[in-house]
Amino acid sequence: MIKGMHHNAYRCRNSHDTRAFYEDFLGLPLAGALEIKQTITGRETSVLHSFYEMGDGSYIAFFEAPDRDFEFKKHHDFDLHLALEVSPEHLLKMFEKGKKEGIETRGISDHGFIDSIYFRDPNGYVIELTARKDGHDTMLFANNPEARQ
Repeated sequence: MIKGMHHNAYRCRNSHDTRAFYEDFLGLPLAGALEIKQTITGRETSVLHSFYEMGDGSYIAFFEAPDRDFEFKKHHDFDLHLALEVSPEHLLKMFEKGKKEGIETRGISDHGFIDSIYFRDPNGYVIELTARKDGHDTMLFANNPEARQ
């Protein structure tokens, strides 16, 4: 049985800039980093795999792999984004913090069951912070009874 998510991993351009966004700005502590010098197939490499811990004990992880090509691009929110849950008070605080620090900040969007704000991290990924609204579960699931069909 699947217990939950351990980590979700993404490529990053630069571990230093990524750390500044996820730890300094978002407040997720850098839990650890692994240097990978050889792939499981035996190829020599130079990769840094870093992990940022979330409040539930799971992680957001990144691979800095300068010897491997990767197309970093600005994804549309519908194509790829990571939504992280915060309190309504923290959502407002982070909205103001993003604007003050000159980070691309969008929102506040009212989705009925959550309020959301959006940032773009140094790698081009969209990071959504969400705060549940009263009636979250009822609104989310009651509006789509045929979701399984």
